[in-house]
Amino acid sequence: AARREATGRRLARFAALRGGAGRGRWGPARAYRRQLAEKLRGRELPLGARYHVFVDPPGPKIGNGGSTLHVLRCLEDLYGDKWTSFIVLLIHSGGYSQRLPNASALGKIFTALPFGDPVYQMLDLKLAMYIDFPSHMKPGILVTCSDDLELYSTGLTETITFDKPGFTALAHPSDLTVGTTHGVFVLDPSSISGKGGLEYTSCHHFLHKPDVETMRQCGAVCIRGNSSQLSSSGDHSDSEMDSECVYTDSIFYMDHSIAKQLLMFYKQIGTLSCEIDAYGDFLQALGPGATQDYTKNTSNVTKEESQLVEVRQKLYSLLKGTALNVIVLNNSKFYHIGTTQEYLFHFTSDSKLKFELDLLPVAFSSFSEKAESLDQSASVIQSILEPGCSVGPGSVIEYSRIGPEVSVGKKSIISGSHINVKVDIPSDCFLSSLSIKINGQVKYISMVFSVEDDLKRSVKLLSEIHSLQFFGVSLLECLELWGVKVSDQLFSGENTRLGLWTARIFPVCSTLSESVRMSLKMLNSVRHMSAFKLHGFKLLSVEEMLTYKDVEDMLKFRKQIYDEICLQRQKEKSDM
Repeated sequence: AARREATGRRLARFAALRGGAGRGRWGPARAYRRQLAEKLRGRELPLGARYHVFVDPPGPKIGNGGSTLHVLRCLEDLYGDKWTSFIVLLIHSGGYSQRLPNASALGKIFTALPFGDPVYQMLDLKLAMYIDFPSHMKPGILVTCSDDLELYSTGLTETITFDKPGFTALAHPSDLTVGTTHGVFVLDPSSISGKGGLEYTSCHHFLHKPDVETMRQCGAVCIRGNSSQLSSSGDHSDSEMDSECVYTDSIFYMDHSIAKQLLMFYKQIGTLSCEIDAYGDFLQALGPGATQDYTKNTSNVTKEESQLVEVRQKLYSLLKGTALNVIVLNNSKFYHIGTTQEYLFHFTSDSKLKFELDLLPVAFSSFSEKAESLDQSASVIQSILEPGCSVGPGSVIEYSRIGPEVSVGKKSIISGSHINVKVDIPSDCFLSSLSIKINGQVKYISMVFSVEDDLKRSVKLLSEIHSLQFFGVSLLECLELWGVKVSDQLFSGENTRLGLWTARIFPVCSTLSESVRMSLKMLNSVRHMSAFKLHGFKLLSVEEMLTYKDVEDMLKFRKQIYDEICLQRQKEKSDM
């Protein structure tokens, strides 16, 4: 409840800055620049900050650590020495978003949230949550990701201050299982009481995604003390009171002298050809207890490059001995919204996030109360639902137009679609439509999956594709039903990654509603094991549709929906 109140206060401050020359001094490819321009034109962001979009250099992936270094270089190229006087918010918002594909085309940082008028996106919420920071911050860089949220409450007289040399990180009390997928701080237990909203301490050393045994051996596990803060925040049951916890990471700050050292380092390397993790590879070098062991551990690495160990060792010797200051937020919670499951859970079920952000079942949408059945646990964001349609419990509809004879099952996601035919969309269905441009012509394509399907999974050989699942059925069987031949031409990209992401199975159509209809027919054929031949269509993979995406046209469709809802609201007002 305290977090809800504190969050509401920050949102109100941010709402007052939307479209104003805000003194919140934050500085955040083409799709991103286009959307930023739209948001600024629509007065959805503070106008006093400078916003930039920087793309990784061409070539091999360099990870969010490499991106951080690259951004420092871009800032210096743009501003010369002046950049060292800036307060910078750096949001890592790249990635293909394979686990939440409705964010793939326009970026996770522009994910819509079910509240606000106009609807808030992840970027707005980030800026609102950090609204108190700039005025208590020395020049430096605050680093965060685009698919997580930190909600917290502090005492009225307490402020979060980023003014110490070196690195400063926020820490959140979490269950041990959460620690295994995050960074964990090893703190001196006597330096934290668990009392009050926040405490300043320093970190002995930092563990990156440790197992529980490592946390215990290193002394990272604490007992949530019987402190007054924990019992009065109203969020901790008695069982949680004496439970074990670890302090996990979220966002971190580095002052300018460190940023300059890192930039020098980046220039000396020349070309980076391996993935560096801003959390694992920067923070593990810090604190008096840091050792060089992690530099050789590549178990968490997606692709081990020859350069990685060498770069880590150089970073270690550069940063060794640097302080890692920690701000422990005793009443805080870290939320991740990076997968279809997390997205559905937080927006529709009775989650704490829903309560703390006061998320709505219907946000900036048009639907007639009397006609259709809309389950209270569903979430509808900037969409038009025509009388007669129905939406099942736990489903999310965003930026879509749903016709009168459409029924949507449970726990489904519909994004950017126009459905104007009589259809039953099954439960656990993921449907997302894109505008694409091929040879100068705008076309439409819709991807359809189960929300459980694993779009990251791939096999190396055509003989193994029977093991890939589409809506619980072997992809091989699906291809037979659709009359699609198995050959080297079936998958896009490198032929070593054969999976749902690269399978050329989705038909290109000339209208948005037609593309939705075709994809739903494909799904229907798999569910009823009846043939539906995809002959005569150009077929693309998800990977390919993202390279052909037409951002302008997708934003135009969203704007049409927005304008129509505004008109209807005006009409309702004048009728009253």
